[in-house]
Amino acid sequence: MSAQPSPFRHCPQCAHPSTCTSAREFRCEHCDFRYFHNVAAAVSVFMVHDGHLLLTRRAHAPAAGTLDLPGGFVDPDESLEEALARELHEELDLTVLPGDMRYLFSLPNRYPFAGITYRTADSFYRLDYPARPAVQARDDVAAVMWVALEKINADDIGLESVRAAVERFLRVGRQAMSE
Repeated sequence: MSAQPSPFRHCPQCAHPSTCTSAREFRCEHCDFRYFHNVAAAVSVFMVHDGHLLLTRRAHAPAAGTLDLPGGFVDPDESLEEALARELHEELDLTVLPGDMRYLFSLPNRYPFAGITYRTADSFYRLDYPARPAVQARDDVAAVMWVALEKINADDIGLESVRAAVERFLRVGRQAMSE
């Protein structure tokens, strides 16, 4: 991943024009204000039922109209699991307990929004359902669909880390079935 300049053109503290930028740190040469553009945490979940994966269609930018996994950003003072439970309720009207989900892996991501590319660490979880749960598209989800694992086309997924995660999930699943 390539470095990006600071999102600041002027110092947020003294409004002095910015001349000192790096990919991660902003330091004002005038007042010595320092800001670290750290990685944001995000969560997603593979919801599986009877050989099908729940996918959502993104309602808004970035990647509006493309497929995605349910999830979103972690709010301050939330654990990853609490954030995912909140996101599932907001996006799908689904109640999940943080202990119900199983952590799988994480991937780095770039999330372009409003002229700034945020670097994120995306954590992926899995929820298996013996019966298909009732879900409803809400919040920033335009549609919800259950797709047979063998019919998933990763190219339809808009965000790079989610696409890579789905490819990995499908590859690992195929390997497990052939063993």
